[in-house]
Amino acid sequence: MKKLSAGKGVQVNQTECKNEAYRFQAIGKREVVGQFDGGHISSDAGVVLLGELEKRRRIIERLADCFIDHRDQRYCEHSVQELLKQRIFAIALGYEDLIDHDELRVDPLLAAVIGKQEPTGEARRRLQDKGKPLAGKSTLNRMELRQDNPEEDGRYKKIAVSEEALARLLVDVFLEGYQEAPERVILDLDSTDDLIHGHQEGRFFHAYYGGYCYLPLYIFCGDFLLCARLREANHGDTPGVVEELGPMISQIRQRWPGVRIVLRADSAFGMEVIMSWCEQNGVDFIFGKAKNKRLEAEITQEMEQARQEYESTGKPARVFKDFTYQTLNSWSRERRVVGKAEYLDKGSNPRFVVTSLSKQEVDAQTLYEKEYCARGEMENRIKEQQLHLFADRTSTGRMKSNQLRLWFSSMAYVMMNELRRVGLRGTQLKNAQCNTIRLKLFKIGALIRVTVRRVLVSFSSAYPYQRVFKQIYKNLVAQEALRC
Repeated sequence: MKKLSAGKGVQVNQTECKNEAYRFQAIGKREVVGQFDGGHISSDAGVVLLGELEKRRRIIERLADCFIDHRDQRYCEHSVQELLKQRIFAIALGYEDLIDHDELRVDPLLAAVIGKQEPTGEARRRLQDKGKPLAGKSTLNRMELRQDNPEEDGRYKKIAVSEEALARLLVDVFLEGYQEAPERVILDLDSTDDLIHGHQEGRFFHAYYGGYCYLPLYIFCGDFLLCARLREANHGDTPGVVEELGPMISQIRQRWPGVRIVLRADSAFGMEVIMSWCEQNGVDFIFGKAKNKRLEAEITQEMEQARQEYESTGKPARVFKDFTYQTLNSWSRERRVVGKAEYLDKGSNPRFVVTSLSKQEVDAQTLYEKEYCARGEMENRIKEQQLHLFADRTSTGRMKSNQLRLWFSSMAYVMMNELRRVGLRGTQLKNAQCNTIRLKLFKIGALIRVTVRRVLVSFSSAYPYQRVFKQIYKNLVAQEALRC
């Protein structure tokens, strides 16, 4: 019988763990005794909200259409759609690793939400799988390793993915978030470090981040995630940007022909190849521009003015200058640059922005303070995905498999953001981050009873957010199911 560790130097078997009584601090004459004998009790009963959202938005159902299943269906007990729901819902619930699914696979509520017809697992074919309705880590791992080349990938990797279809789905979900076409959308671009600690394919040292890492490219519009592309860290920030933007911009304009599109990013993206592409394709841009001696010379008077104002008031001072500028070699033409001459306690702090927007449209100060600086919110969304939805779990040996893991984390973010946008509207949690949503809405204790006709979920009577849960449920039910 399988042994489980119960502490240093102690071994007990699994059956003994379940039947063992745990005596805690007494309350007067009453003993407090605990046992693992409660039957089907879930600590993640709030997953039903994700199920209700998926029922109406069909995000993971459409994600499954991006995959090509080459398995012999006669021997398959878990469809690609079920595997995707299990993996993505688990990430949303806080289970980042595949090994977690060897315990999760017995949860009848998760199985019911995923769509298993027999959520207790008693109908499984093999005796060793009885009572385990969901897939284990090995089955999920074979999906993540993915097939692109049958001759190279091996006999066990039989699920392929269309990267183009998946990229289109992310943009589709964004487009569906608007009832009417907006006049203007701002797409924020950024990259971040995804540190790796093994010898994964595509492993390179990045001096700025001080370690071996990937350098994934993210594109957001507000809270909507439109792109999460894993990249090697030895080519800088610009490679692959135009290749991602081309199909994305075409897809947006196909739905919204008259929309004005603005790209916004820091100075790493303010390169000729990207700016000239924008100008050729009718896309506006606001990019940071790295300072140099020529640029600093342009704002000498403004910097002196800011210094004098600081010395007279003792408070940080800013003065802006609008001018045209062209590099000595790298730019193909003159462009509008806005300089911020700022003086702080620590001294001068010059900053620059290059843009295609005209002076008549937006003045220098508004361009910098209102338009450009707003891009900082995107960094919060990236941190949200990395820290709370485990976007950095890229530990497989192959880069394409790690890309798939990044996409699973991205789809978990898409689900959480749709729940926040649709379900949490009008509640006290309408601006909550993913970890708060998980803690307050998903981590609910419930007794699960499966009958012939029903799966009964008895939530804890002591759950403190019952009113919020009720409002979220009403918001989700009020949403008309998506028809494609």
